[in-house]
Amino acid sequence: MTTGTPAGERTTVVVTGLGVAAPNGLGLDRYWSATLSGDSGIGPLERFAAASYPARLAGEIKGFKAEEQLPGRLLAQTDRMTRLALVSADWALADAGVTPEETADYAMGVITASHSGGFEFGQRELQALWSKGGKYVSAYQSFAWFYAVNSGQISIRHGMRGPSGVVVSDQAGGLDAVAQARRQIRKGTPLVMSGAVDASLCSWGWVAQLAGGGLSTSDEPERAYLPFDADARGYVPGEGGALLVLESAGHARERGAGQIYGEIAGYAATFDPAPHSGREPGLRRAVELALADADTEPDAIDVVFADAAGLPEPDRLEAEAISKVFGPRRVPVTAPKTMTGRLYSGAAPLDLATACLAIRDGVIPPTVNISPADEYELDVVTRARRRPVRSALVLARGHGGFNSAMVVRAVPA
Repeated sequence: MTTGTPAGERTTVVVTGLGVAAPNGLGLDRYWSATLSGDSGIGPLERFAAASYPARLAGEIKGFKAEEQLPGRLLAQTDRMTRLALVSADWALADAGVTPEETADYAMGVITASHSGGFEFGQRELQALWSKGGKYVSAYQSFAWFYAVNSGQISIRHGMRGPSGVVVSDQAGGLDAVAQARRQIRKGTPLVMSGAVDASLCSWGWVAQLAGGGLSTSDEPERAYLPFDADARGYVPGEGGALLVLESAGHARERGAGQIYGEIAGYAATFDPAPHSGREPGLRRAVELALADADTEPDAIDVVFADAAGLPEPDRLEAEAISKVFGPRRVPVTAPKTMTGRLYSGAAPLDLATACLAIRDGVIPPTVNISPADEYELDVVTRARRRPVRSALVLARGHGGFNSAMVVRAVPA
């Protein structure tokens, strides 16, 4: 096992493969094309009868047929989120040009994030328990619901026996997982699959999400999720996310990787102080620490991918943090998740993948449907904007006070 990095130097960790499952595009190319065109995947919920619930819109992935992608034995064992994750992992490996069978087992790890585990699988087994009895509950319930199940199933499917695990910190978890993958690569594991895919669009999962109080109750897909808009009224949840193949730069060069999308250059996480403490929230500090970790200055950042809560107070706090670091309207800000809904732990890895594509193609994807409110003092990108993108900052905040920030930047050819 080798990292290809001379002793004493900090290992550069790069992204070489992307696998995307999003409501507005299943697969990397479809997602990117839809995102640049401003095509939204938000619409009326169809996965269950939602008419009686106060929120009825979601970002659903349409046309996913797991039986065409996975063996039958896995279908019996897995929740929808795991099936999406397994297929996304397949796509990421193919994109990276990695054949797991040709790589040493302990040279590959899997570190993902999870927001809620396999809710839909659990709902079905609870229905079996209460309607038929305990002997009708699937033995696979013991792990199919679990937060770590995506890491476990990907590891088993591809023989990835290196450092593995799961991070649970709500929407921030996706960045935290990638950061943990970077740590493991810097310790010597050449390749780690990381990111997150979440899916809990079932009635039980929906009730749990409603309890958080942040869901938009609008029935208009174009007006339901409006971060940084004066009419912000909550967010629309969605399903999906992205998985990324991360490698040491040396390992990627040694095996002749077909492309390097970017370097995971900087990362930091903070936790907010107690509510009403009078102390500043931790997001600005996370941004400053991530920039310092990347050894870069604010004016080197070409775009910020916002967390974009879609609620007035969180939007105000995020806008303040961005303005304090970069200056009012000094950096383009975008939220492509206005086309997918908020994907919980899957959201930030999808933003990270999108940032890699923005670097590759020199274009910032838009935030759709909004009219940026002047009070936020942000340069929100509402139409795809052509410009060189060398470095991008991705932000994510989790319920309860989690803040994470990550810098991804281009790698010189």
